[in-house]
Amino acid sequence: MAHTKASGPAHQADLHSEQHDHHDLEEMRTLGFWIYLMTDVIIFGTFFATFIVLQGSTADGPLPADLFDINGIIVSTFILLTSSFTCGLALLAMNKGRLKALIGWLAVTALLGATFIGLEINEFVHLIHEGANIGTSAYWSAFFTLVGTHGLHVLIGLVWMIGLMIQLAKRGITPVTKRKVNIVSLFWHFLDVVWIFVFTIVYLMGVS
Repeated sequence: MAHTKASGPAHQADLHSEQHDHHDLEEMRTLGFWIYLMTDVIIFGTFFATFIVLQGSTADGPLPADLFDINGIIVSTFILLTSSFTCGLALLAMNKGRLKALIGWLAVTALLGATFIGLEINEFVHLIHEGANIGTSAYWSAFFTLVGTHGLHVLIGLVWMIGLMIQLAKRGITPVTKRKVNIVSLFWHFLDVVWIFVFTIVYLMGVS
């Protein structure tokens, strides 16, 4: 009995220490993601700057105004921005502890993201068929590098989201899965902001 009384406070102290260490680890992982996101900002900023500098360097090749399907790009933009809204609904469902709604909204977000990727691949195929590929001119090299890098990030976000949905189905809403949902949501919103710049600088300026 004396042994139980002596070990009780020690056990509680160990448990508190373990919880504190776990909380610190989660904070460090979140900080690590923010550092990664800042490097992504630098990368995209460099690509945008390069694209703007090379905007007129088409080398007598196809002009963007002749090839861009602005109506299709508007549809793609609407789909991606809608996915940002559904991702926000997933976050709200998580904060209310609604696991099924959380997974459901993440699934809708992933489906919209996959549709966006499909439309982008279709656009690339169309451009290449019309004679505009990454080696056609400096302009098209900058275009495919910038837009393709964004598309690759969306694809990574999709894979990440699908893996997270599987983890949520197995483990439920925990401090770890909460942190992961918050991070993937932040990543997805970041991609939407980048796409707004792509839409404005690449496509709208390209057809003007």
